Amino acid sequence: MNTEEVDVLIIGAGPSGCVSAAYLVQKGYRVCILEKSKFPRYTIGESLIPRCMDNFEEAGLLEDLQQQNYQKKKGAKFIRNGIVGDFDFKDKFGEGWDWTWQVPRDHFDRILAESCIKKGVKILFETEVTNVDFSVKEFVTVAYQSKINSGKIETQFVIDASGNGRVLAKQLDLEAPPKVSSHSSIFTQVKDVDRENFKHQNTITFDILEQQVWMWYIPFSNGNTSLGVVAPTEWLENFSKDNETAFREILALSPEFKDQFEKTSFNFPPIKIKNIAKNVTQLCGDRFVLTGNSAEFLDPVFSSGVSFATESGLLAAKLIDKELQNENVDWEIEYVNYMKSGIEVFSTYVKEWYTGNLQEIILHQNPHLEIKKQLCAVLAGYVWNTQNPFVKKHHRMVKNVAKLIRLEKSS
Repeated sequence: MNTEEVDVLIIGAGPSGCVSAAYLVQKGYRVCILEKSKFPRYTIGESLIPRCMDNFEEAGLLEDLQQQNYQKKKGAKFIRNGIVGDFDFKDKFGEGWDWTWQVPRDHFDRILAESCIKKGVKILFETEVTNVDFSVKEFVTVAYQSKINSGKIETQFVIDASGNGRVLAKQLDLEAPPKVSSHSSIFTQVKDVDRENFKHQNTITFDILEQQVWMWYIPFSNGNTSLGVVAPTEWLENFSKDNETAFREILALSPEFKDQFEKTSFNFPPIKIKNIAKNVTQLCGDRFVLTGNSAEFLDPVFSSGVSFATESGLLAAKLIDKELQNENVDWEIEYVNYMKSGIEVFSTYVKEWYTGNLQEIILHQNPHLEIKKQLCAVLAGYVWNTQNPFVKKHHRMVKNVAKLIRLEKSS
């Protein structure tokens, strides 16, 4: 069995793992990623938010991504019964990027991985972690198995960026109940044959079918479009057990999308994921840290997944760099508290989306412009800017503003 040594071992070559790897390898560390899948591979999380761009830029990955001609995302559109709430990221509170991308993740993740390899990161694809051993003080031993061989890697630090694989969360028994009510999803992609004549064209659009049920439309620059629905698990069980039939039945309920896509064939059979929210009891420990979806996933409604993945991946890499330079790192304050503060803000917005309070604000037809700017900054992912009242007072702001709007409507 082969044994090699690296400074940092990363589990998972998604956006979180690649951001960590790119940052660390440029600092001169020996970095290896173990990735269970063969790339390219399909995954959801196709709509980014502007905060991601800061993280890709700092990790040195932005230049390669900018050459790919991905569909620009300049905002988002929400619709319920024909009432439209439109947000443009350039009209947000505070500083930051005012656009990002809508990306086919099979291509996007491959470009990130290739960019890391160019920088000197070693990536072993189709390689599964079988055990992580913390028993020796001098190093952590990670055992792996691939189709052709098995081996061990000795490392100073492990980053678990395995996403839904949740390698360390499972091995160390760190699973916890999610912070938000868990919903389920069915999704697929289609070839968008008549987009230029479709009213939503290249704009990401959410069609709200019921207070807790919504569909997404995410168009890509390659001519494909991602379509999906998120709903309470029990709601989805009212439809056919066959995913393709169920998806067509749900699509028929969408006033915004049914005419455009009811006769379109799917690029692949619709995929169902049950109970999508995830959580853990701790984000880090002795010589390990959890980043991205391996640590937390809330809900896809505000496209926060890749933003939290890259934010946590970059911060973890910076703190590991400090620790390997023998600087003191307070992981609880510098990592856990920071990440949880952003997660708490987005958790509030996800919860208030499903109570209907946030939908009331988003779809208000005579919005207060300053309030809309502050809310737009949250939707753009700038959830650590405590100068924004919708961040600093997130527990109260959504409820209070929604209440005022309802009073205004009833007067």
